[in-house]
Order: sequence, then structure tokens, then C-alpha cells
Amino acid sequence: MEKKRITVNVAGKSWSLVSSDPPEHVRRVAEYVDRRLSETAAVTNLPSAQTALLTCFNLADELMKAQDENNLLRRQMEAMRKA
Repeated sequence: MEKKRITVNVAGKSWSLVSSDPPEHVRRVAEYVDRRLSETAAVTNLPSAQTALLTCFNLADELMKAQDENNLLRRQMEAMRKA
């Protein structure tokens, strides 16, 4: 798939990203990251780099929990098929 350059705004700055994903998806991801950064900044009094790192940890935690839940559901579905 062809890669395209997409400009998004995150944390008040313009970012030029290159992706083979549809532009709507890249914008949706950027909006989500921007929202999560804003939420973290609103409840902490950290410098921007630390806010960004804390947000990364929170997003990674969210991702890993979703992956664990997905794997559990897959195992349960597979067990149901074999039963």
C-alpha cells in the first residue's frame, strides 16, 4: 500500500506523519493521543516530556490489557468450538 504524508496536531504542535493507513485513521489516532495527553496534563503538574512519557505508559498499559482480554476471548471461543 502506498504511504502518504498526513499533517496532524498533537499537544499544540503540527506533526507530519507518513503512513500507509487511511488519513482518517491517522487523524483519529492523533486525536486520541492528543486527548490522552491533555487528560494527563490536567491531573499532573509535570513538565511536558514527563507528561508525554506518563501518557505513553498509560497507553501501553491500556493496549496490553486489551490484548490480554482479546487473547482470553479467543481462547474461550476456541474452547466453545471444540466442545
